[in-house]
Amino acid sequence: MEDHRQWWLERGIPAGLIDRMTANQKKWAGLHLPPAPQYDGGPRYFYPDSPESDTAGWWFEAGTQRTAVPLSFMIGPSGESESKPTGRGGHLCIRPSRAGWNHSLWLTTHRRGARQITRLIGDELDGIDLDNYEPVREVMGLADTWWRGSDSLVALYNGEAEGLDFPRARVAPIYSGLDKWGLHDGVTADA
Repeated sequence: MEDHRQWWLERGIPAGLIDRMTANQKKWAGLHLPPAPQYDGGPRYFYPDSPESDTAGWWFEAGTQRTAVPLSFMIGPSGESESKPTGRGGHLCIRPSRAGWNHSLWLTTHRRGARQITRLIGDELDGIDLDNYEPVREVMGLADTWWRGSDSLVALYNGEAEGLDFPRARVAPIYSGLDKWGLHDGVTADA
């Protein structure tokens, strides 16, 4: 990013945004990610690019998509990890931060120890009772959320449904029969 600072400035990109992109690049650039269970695998690796603005502020692309999808993965004005449907206005907060995206991938990996996986789609999500669950704070977004129960994890994926105005795209895998390690991605409160 620093090598291109002058080029960005000449195109009206604020210096503060270039600073954010540079800091983001130093921290995350080149980190290759495992495929995510939704969004056609999500970004392949993190690398900031393509700044743009809207009424909420300045955004930049989080990294290269794994496949051709009708959305892009963006980093928002407050550092939140976003998804922006291509050709549409507005952004959806998928994760509260880049670290939140990583944390959701770790949870996805640890859910492999589940004894049972139930996948709900579309209107089936309306019947989910989360009263005995707590939100997984590190990965709570506006569109996507994770919830932790006594022996299960629930992942609610609403990003594509909201962004593409396609309610049938809502998905909720419920991972049941997890042990303490699987519930807390290997990190327990007493560790």
